Order: sequence, then structure tokens, then C-alpha cells
Amino acid sequence: QVQVVESGGGLVQAGGSLRLSCAVSGRTFSNYGMAWFRQAPGKEREFVAAITSSGGTTDYADFVKGRFTISRDNAKNLMYLQMNSLEPEDTAVYYCAVDTRYTSRWTTFPARSRGSYTGWGQGTQVTVSS
Repeated sequence: QVQVVESGGGLVQAGGSLRLSCAVSGRTFSNYGMAWFRQAPGKEREFVAAITSSGGTTDYADFVKGRFTISRDNAKNLMYLQMNSLEPEDTAVYYCAVDTRYTSRWTTFPARSRGSYTGWGQGTQVTVSS
């Protein structure tokens, strides 16, 4: 079972930037599809961005396209979410998700559904003030 730890959240003014990091334990990080989700108070957890195991393909929710960038460093077992032009509506707890299924290494397009991910971090709070 992998351990997933997010970091990098905080308080930022509207228009500012933050970079979230996700560290994953284990020797087979490069086999895992990865994603970011977020959950605002009183709302369902929603998809933000995802990346295939190789990092070759990414996918974004419409509300973050052009503002957020997902990336990964397989040599360091790290995934990132660069968030620019932050808006108060981006305030939420951000979760890192890992797809450790055997088939993940061959997935050519990253998944958006929560059920596709088998490991989750505890989340990191992002608060954007207006």
C-alpha cells in the first residue's frame, strides 16, 4: 500500500499562485496514473487534473484550463500542481490521488473518476482571499 502526502497549500490573494506537491512512497511510482481532486465546504469532491504514468498525457477540468498545470518527476516520486491566477472559487482542500492498479502503466489517457484511484492523501488546504 502506498503512502500519499500532499504539501504546498496555504493562503493566497486572488490572482496569486501556489504550487502543490504530492509525494508517493514505493519503487513503482512511474507505473501509476495520478490526479488532483478538490473539495470545497459543502460540495462533492471534484476532478481537477490528471496525468498518465509516463507524464505524456494530461487532462484538466474546464474550470482550471489555462491556469493550472499538472506535472510529475518520476525520478523523485513527486507530482505537482502549479496553480496560477487563483480565484476565491478555487478555495478547497486539494487531494492527491494515485491509481496503483496493474493496468495503470498502460493507460493512454488519464481518468477523471474518483473510482479509478486506489490511494489518496489527507489533503492540503488552499484558501484564496478576494
